[in-house]
This record gives sequence, structure tokens and C-alpha cells, in this order.
Amino acid sequence: VQLQASGGGLVQAGGSLRLSCAASGLRMDDYAFGWFRRAPGKEREGVSWISGNGRTTHDVDSVRGRFTISRDNDLNTVRLQMNDLKPEDTAVYFCAAVKTDVNIVIVTRESLYDYWGQGTQVTVSS
Repeated sequence: VQLQASGGGLVQAGGSLRLSCAASGLRMDDYAFGWFRRAPGKEREGVSWISGNGRTTHDVDSVRGRFTISRDNDLNTVRLQMNDLKPEDTAVYFCAAVKTDVNIVIVTRESLYDYWGQGTQVTVSS
């Protein structure tokens, strides 16, 4: 299994970015995904999560209403649309996948994730 995150960059506050996570070597329906981030000097935290069938999602409070997680299982891709970005969103963003018994559940616990992408840097200037 390989996960490749992309789409990061430098953007001004209030701007938007769309991150993508290209997955290979797995059957997408069997895996829940999550986006996590590590800000400078802080521990990695969960941001958004999505079930295998894409019908269940959840966002951390700090990004709710600004970030949207989605997936296209036919294209083996999970995305994170980030709008109204703030300087505190500056971090390295990681996508991760975990196999689930049913494809309707999300998994928020970071330690349960089996596979991780390499991370993509998002920098928001004020």
C-alpha cells in the first residue's frame, strides 16, 4: 500500500488549497481515511476523517465549516478542500488509511492507522 499526498503550498490567509491523496495497492472501499497535520512545535493532530463508502465524515472543531473531506474510490483518491485558511492551519498535512470491517465507519484514533503518506507542507501567511 502506498499513499501519496500532494497539493500543499503557500497561500495568504483567507485563501484556499486542495490536498489530494493518491492511494495504490488497496481496495478503497475497505479503508477509512483521515487527514492529520503537524504544526511547528506541536504534536500531530487529526483534522478530517471519512468512511470507506464516503458517506460518513467528521471534522475537528477548528476546521469545521472551512475544510471538506471527500473521496473518489474509482480514482483511488481522497481530497481535502481547505477554504478560508488561517495562519494557524500552517502545518505538514498527512493522509492515512486504515482497514475497517464495515465501510460506513470513520476512525479518528491516529494510532489505529496502518498506512501513511509522506506529508505535504501547507503554509498560510497573514
